[in-house]
Amino acid sequence: MSAADPKTPPVIAFIGGGNMAGALIGGLRKSGHPAASIRVVEPWDEQRARLAEQFGVDAKPAPDDSLAGAAMLVWAVKPQSFGEAAAACAAHASNALHLSVMAGIRSDAIARAMRTERVVRSMPNTPALIGQGIAGLYARPAVTAAERGDVERLLAPTGQTLWVEREDDLDAVTALSGSGPAYVFYFIEAMTEAAREMGLSEAQGRALAMQTFAGATALAQQSSEPPAVLRERVTSKGGTTFAALESMREAGVREAIVRAIRAAQRRAAELGATFG
Repeated sequence: MSAADPKTPPVIAFIGGGNMAGALIGGLRKSGHPAASIRVVEPWDEQRARLAEQFGVDAKPAPDDSLAGAAMLVWAVKPQSFGEAAAACAAHASNALHLSVMAGIRSDAIARAMRTERVVRSMPNTPALIGQGIAGLYARPAVTAAERGDVERLLAPTGQTLWVEREDDLDAVTALSGSGPAYVFYFIEAMTEAAREMGLSEAQGRALAMQTFAGATALAQQSSEPPAVLRERVTSKGGTTFAALESMREAGVREAIVRAIRAAQRRAAELGATFG
């Protein structure tokens, strides 16, 4: 991360110490960032104790002057808690770059609350907890290229990043990748149910379904061909895959998936209007 003195690691402060904050703190610690240069504000006693024990970081129940030297403030509270948290932090973090991993809070709201235009919004997803996530990112115009790089380096241990030029595009990111793991889990549930109906055990069905998803995704990532071509290659006319895909086509599965993702996009926009 950018710093006036490269020998002095910049202070990074987290407002909220939940799972996503924990994933980012863990990534910082693994990359060699010292615990002494990490601050956490977390009101729950058990969560503070867990963070202190797991990462050795300074976790406090409320913001104080220790935030004043933070180079970056990471917002990781629930959207409905942002207003109260921002009011408590505003006096202590006027010089920081602000990175939000909150759902539904627009950058305008953060900029107003913290009296700064240096705000980046991120929409991560839960595979970030094992370093396999992807986060959509939007930066307000005042954020410099170097600060974008700082954000990318902070998020790197959690997976990939993808910048969008319009903040509204984060609603689409939310619908696709933010909510997306649930769609995959839902499909795995259905495949496991089918396995039971066909006489396999639940453990067998789950193993087959999960590895099929993992393998197919890895193949798609390594291939230069689009998914449609890969699908066609395993679909012989009149064969088993053909029968399954025809059943899905007749049931309107593709259209249902598109409708579902658009519903998630609309809901993301509604939450943004409500909270941010």
